[in-house]
Amino acid sequence: MSISLFDLFKIGIGPSSSHTVGPMRGAAIFARDLMADPELAPRVAQVAVHLYGSLAATGAGHGTLDAVIMGLEGNDPAVVDPVAGRERVAAIEERGGLLLDGTLPIDLRPSGIMLHPLTFLPQHSNGMTFVALDAEGEELQRRPMFSVGGGFVIDEADMDQSAAEAMIPLPSGRDAERERRLAVFSTAAELLRVCEEGGLSISQAMLRRERQWRTEEQVRSEALAIWEAMRGCIDRGMRGTGVLPGGLEVKRRAASWHDSLTAEDPEHLPLNALEWVSLAALAVNEENASGGRVVTAPTNGAAGIVPAVLYFATTYLEDVDVEDVVVRFLLTAGAIGSLYKENASISGAEVGCQGEVGSACSMAAAALCEVMGGKPAQVENAAEIAMEHNLGLTCDPVGGLVQVPCIERNAMAAIKAITAARFALRGSGDHFVSLDTVIETMRRTGKDMHERYKETAMGGLALTAVPVSVPDC
Repeated sequence: MSISLFDLFKIGIGPSSSHTVGPMRGAAIFARDLMADPELAPRVAQVAVHLYGSLAATGAGHGTLDAVIMGLEGNDPAVVDPVAGRERVAAIEERGGLLLDGTLPIDLRPSGIMLHPLTFLPQHSNGMTFVALDAEGEELQRRPMFSVGGGFVIDEADMDQSAAEAMIPLPSGRDAERERRLAVFSTAAELLRVCEEGGLSISQAMLRRERQWRTEEQVRSEALAIWEAMRGCIDRGMRGTGVLPGGLEVKRRAASWHDSLTAEDPEHLPLNALEWVSLAALAVNEENASGGRVVTAPTNGAAGIVPAVLYFATTYLEDVDVEDVVVRFLLTAGAIGSLYKENASISGAEVGCQGEVGSACSMAAAALCEVMGGKPAQVENAAEIAMEHNLGLTCDPVGGLVQVPCIERNAMAAIKAITAARFALRGSGDHFVSLDTVIETMRRTGKDMHERYKETAMGGLALTAVPVSVPDC
């Protein structure tokens, strides 16, 4: 089984893929399946929701409670109107009237969701449990789920599977065997083997995987749609003004930066390329922090890096077919992202920000190297360089909000990705540390990292920049 490009790049809403998109999806799955059960649905009178660990610790700043309520009403993060959705949640908090799966009235309000910030379930830091009750308060169904990063949601029973096993199965049959061998890879070494055996680039190897589920034309059109959503987010972010929600009073800067940079450089001269890239990343992450529509890439907290580097590629690379660049870029990024998802983590609550910004930086570096003419070994090297210099990066959002240091961190990582790609292109592809080694190192580093530095807002800048009271137990 394999992870698709379109599992990693999903259209959703901000500010967090693991704390907003994932909980909304989980709540919607629970409500849908419950109401589709002919034996249980007629008996349901109430629903209880418990959030654990990081989801509870930073849920208020990440819009988790709103997301759960929207999900319970059957909303999909890919299409929900974030403004109308939050207005609906506010009305439910004030007057009640939540409609489970859009049909059954129940009396659950956002303030009624139970938070357990100091209880970390053993399977994952982002645990949530949905409970259905009858009119007498008897439990009908209890469904523990985990938001494991990038909007992925897994039931407790499936947590012992690999990330790839939880995805769509590949087709079987004798005719598919050769295609399967040239489509299946779960490590960087296997990916390079697939490329060498088939005479393929990284993007072509990923395309073979995608053809297990979609035609080549469908892959192309859906990849271009993802880029269109990314561009839309950049454009909206460059127009956004005012302060970001949440109480920190962080001012949006992208619009004023865009105006001044446009006045100085209306032609987008190469000399100012890195400023435009930084601006694109800021624009995306300010839009994400405001709760707007974004593309997980592979998470919301790191949503600005891949779009910003792809913006660089489509703006500054000369004599290229822009649509071809977009498709190859996203396929390559998806191939590298799948390795992190399957062998380590892309969840800040599980391994710190190295899993979010680090993996996105690695994906973007590899993708840029590919579209700039890099061979598979150079592309793998670019991905390795980018992650090597993000190892140990903590997730310490001030106030539990995806604002400080997250927004600027995306801009810095976008520049780092471009530098990593250029380093790799100057070399032959031979290098001392392999991508598989650095991914395993990231996983172990995340395992060793103290929980306070993994999206709990209980350590690092989150504690020292805005001191808070951390309970002892």
